[in-house]
Amino acid sequence: QVRVVESGGGLVQAGGSLRLSCAASGSIFGIDIMDWYRQAPGKQRELVASLSSIGTTHYADSVKGRFTISRDNAKNTVYLQMNSLKFEDTGVYYCNAAVNSVWYGGQGTQVTVSS
Repeated sequence: QVRVVESGGGLVQAGGSLRLSCAASGSIFGIDIMDWYRQAPGKQRELVASLSSIGTTHYADSVKGRFTISRDNAKNTVYLQMNSLKFEDTGVYYCNAAVNSVWYGGQGTQVTVSS
């Protein structure tokens, strides 16, 4: 059984920073892509950032230059450093991980940016 758990969300003022963490645990033989999605109220879920096991990254245009995705393979953990946060970054942030060639997702962590 594999679990993916996000943490690090919270309330922050516009211009502030947060770091999200996502840890995978269980019977893990390998993790390929780990990524972050978010869903704002009334909007569709969108890909924020992704990071492959070989270091290939992808960012949504709206977060380029402000967010950084990184991972600690020894800890099966991916991070999302979010700087210069904007009101429109508010939403539930979800982590997905391709573990043992199967996608697993977490329950999400709420990020609220006050203007």
